[in-house]
Amino acid sequence: MAGREYCVSDQEEDFASMFEASEKARQFTRGQQVDGTIVSIGPKVAFVNIGGKGEAEIDVNELKDDEGDIESNVGDRLTAMVVSTIGGITLSRKGVRNAATMRELEDAFNSGMAVEGKVAAAVKGGYEVRIARERGFCPLSQIDTARTVDPNVHLGKTYAFQVIEFKNGGKDVVVSRRKLLEKQQLADADEVRKSIVPGAVLKGRVASVLDFGAFVDFGGGIQGLLHVSEMSWARITSPAAMVAPGDQITVKILRVDEATGKISLGLKQLQDDPWVAVTSAYEVGQVRTGQVSRIADFGAFVELEPGVEGLAHASTFPPSGPAGGWSKTISVGETSDFEVLSIDAAQKRIGLARVEDRKRAAAQETVAKDTIVPGAILTGKVERHEKFGVFVFLLPGRTALMPGAETGLDRDADLKKAFPVGSEVEVVVLDVEQGGRRIRVSKKAVAEQRERAEVQEYASRQHAAPSASVGTLADKLRGALSGKK
Repeated sequence: MAGREYCVSDQEEDFASMFEASEKARQFTRGQQVDGTIVSIGPKVAFVNIGGKGEAEIDVNELKDDEGDIESNVGDRLTAMVVSTIGGITLSRKGVRNAATMRELEDAFNSGMAVEGKVAAAVKGGYEVRIARERGFCPLSQIDTARTVDPNVHLGKTYAFQVIEFKNGGKDVVVSRRKLLEKQQLADADEVRKSIVPGAVLKGRVASVLDFGAFVDFGGGIQGLLHVSEMSWARITSPAAMVAPGDQITVKILRVDEATGKISLGLKQLQDDPWVAVTSAYEVGQVRTGQVSRIADFGAFVELEPGVEGLAHASTFPPSGPAGGWSKTISVGETSDFEVLSIDAAQKRIGLARVEDRKRAAAQETVAKDTIVPGAILTGKVERHEKFGVFVFLLPGRTALMPGAETGLDRDADLKKAFPVGSEVEVVVLDVEQGGRRIRVSKKAVAEQRERAEVQEYASRQHAAPSASVGTLADKLRGALSGKK
């Protein structure tokens, strides 16, 4: 009896459970939306507790994401719709899930709360972002605070976004990552600003690179400009050759304009200044090999070593044809020997003159010292014309002025016709200022100088001739008297 009683009791319990489940099923209707907790997940179906002892089943495929991975776990809550009550309760999330996501997006839009999204693809003008099962659009300008050069760098990344537009019932959803980044930057700005003082050495991220320099981001939305001239002691033609967006670099704060908020940065200041050693390494008269870096109207700049440039002034080149013709005799990138004419380390200036070789440089120095003196007659080349006279090239770095009054021509004469550029002219050195930088010469004085020299020579001959004649006459007289005796 005991065994029989157990069997009857067991059957009664099973019947009671089935009856309770049947009664529970009758409490739900098709199309009803219910909330429940996942209690188990099988190969094909998952069971959901929807209250009391009632359990419903749902197809496992409805718990998977776009990649086919199950994104729910036992114990997770879900919202679903009753699609059948026959033989139990069957649920489906189709339609309900999308509606729930849309409500969440709309709530996030209205409240300004952040949502998590994955950058799925690059599209025209921006990115397609997947938020749960929905799609949103993020404009290119809203993906980051820094300018995005390569759109692919964000693909596949999961970021926090702010919903900035929600239209047409969720069909048009626009999101922004930049909005959230800027909010964070503002929160950090006060702390960062305390460290931005002249002389400070800080680390930053290169935000963008332009033709004139690069902007460096220190966080908190604070950026400074690293001008191309402050990147290196050597001449830099393109900032992109030094830095690239995203680079982490260490810079020095040079200036902070409190009125405008502009911050000037330096990179070369963290390196040794090559001009410090110029005074001991260079001296006037030296011949150095250099490379022409650029050509200006007034001369050619020559790089003698990284960060050290000298200027070969136009006046150091022999005249050739029309004005500015000297520039045709030299080209950017050309390597040649240059004589050091002057050094001003304080102003970072070195005067140069191109030479063919070291022997010529030494010879020119000797010639310059020995021949360019008052009274010397020299031959030079016409370099250029001015209203007040003609400039005559004598030697590299030695150009003299022949005033109009010293040309030997009438006041109304055409100087350009009388003295063509590049033609040779013989002149007399009238005076030389100390240092030999200002020289005044005369064409008119050449004849006078030669005439004066001839007169002096003649006078010296005349002075010697009477002595000789008197001696000869005395000798003859003595000879004649001696013969009479």
